Amino acid sequence: MTLQPRCEDVETAEGVALTVTGVAQVKIMTEKELLAVACEQFLGKNVQDIKNVVLQTLEGHLRSILGTLTVEQIYQDRDQFAKLVREVAAPDVGRMGIEILSFTIKDVYDKVDYLSSLGKTQTAVVQRDADIGVAEAERDAGIREAECKKEMLDVKFMADTKIADSKRAFELQKSAFSEEVNIKTAEAQLAYELQGAREQQKIRQEEIEIEVVQRKKQIAVETQEILRTDKELIATVRRPAEAEAHRIQQIAEGEKVKQVLLAQAEAEKIRKIGEAEAAVIEAMGKAEAERMKLKAEAYQKYGDAAKMALVLEALPQIAAKISAPLAKVDEIVVLSGDNSKVTSEVNRLLAELPASVHALTGVDLSKIPLIRNATGAQV
Repeated sequence: MTLQPRCEDVETAEGVALTVTGVAQVKIMTEKELLAVACEQFLGKNVQDIKNVVLQTLEGHLRSILGTLTVEQIYQDRDQFAKLVREVAAPDVGRMGIEILSFTIKDVYDKVDYLSSLGKTQTAVVQRDADIGVAEAERDAGIREAECKKEMLDVKFMADTKIADSKRAFELQKSAFSEEVNIKTAEAQLAYELQGAREQQKIRQEEIEIEVVQRKKQIAVETQEILRTDKELIATVRRPAEAEAHRIQQIAEGEKVKQVLLAQAEAEKIRKIGEAEAAVIEAMGKAEAERMKLKAEAYQKYGDAAKMALVLEALPQIAAKISAPLAKVDEIVVLSGDNSKVTSEVNRLLAELPASVHALTGVDLSKIPLIRNATGAQV
């Protein structure tokens, strides 16, 4: 904490009123015993209250030391003055658990220009030397007057000094009394706040115990409610749900068995149909084989006649394949001015037909005897 003690118009040993300001750095001591002392002194107070107590203590010691020193000692040797304040004030603040880290004099001034007059000493000496000649000339005439004035001033100074001493002693005694009163007041206030804190702590502890008991009762009630809700759920939800699940499971199992039986029946059906189709195919194959066997035997028996019959059976198919492109022709135009020419071309094509068949099949159509049908036409 940073403190700025200030003492205004405090008379020094010479009776000169000075105003002195300083800067002090203090902190709470951390040693166990001293920390306990600080807690006893300041527990419950805020930082400003602590600052005020320490500041008043420092200002009291600063006032008391100012009354024992001259202006020159204070002004010219500030470090020694600050050291003296630290040494005097340290035991008192130490008993409160406070340590003075540093103390320095910030400013010293007065309202009667005493300090400014100290700087004019040399000027005064020169002025005095200049006035010596005049003074010596007038000395004889005014020596008696000067002596009287000196006696008067001495008496006045003595009286003023006694007044100042009495006033200073009064101020010191008053400061000491104020300090003692402040300390006792702070101790009483601290004790009161400590007791209040203890009472508040007891009240809070009892409130916590009440809350714990209430919470336990609430937990017991909630536990009973949970058990009741659980039983209600078992009766109203879980049991019906289990029954419904069992029914659905039975239905699913029956459906499964049904599907299995249907699949088995379908498989048996397919197998029977397959066997029947296989039997039909086998019978047809046997019939076709028998037909081919009989046909081969017939061909073998009849020889060329059978071949001729096969060729004759195939001729319509050959003709259909050859004339297939012509079936897509819409119109044929024969460019010839002679109708007999067309007839001769048709006859030529018919005449070449046996040779073409012989070339393709090896069967000579010219050797086939002509057969007349019932109408008498040649076939």
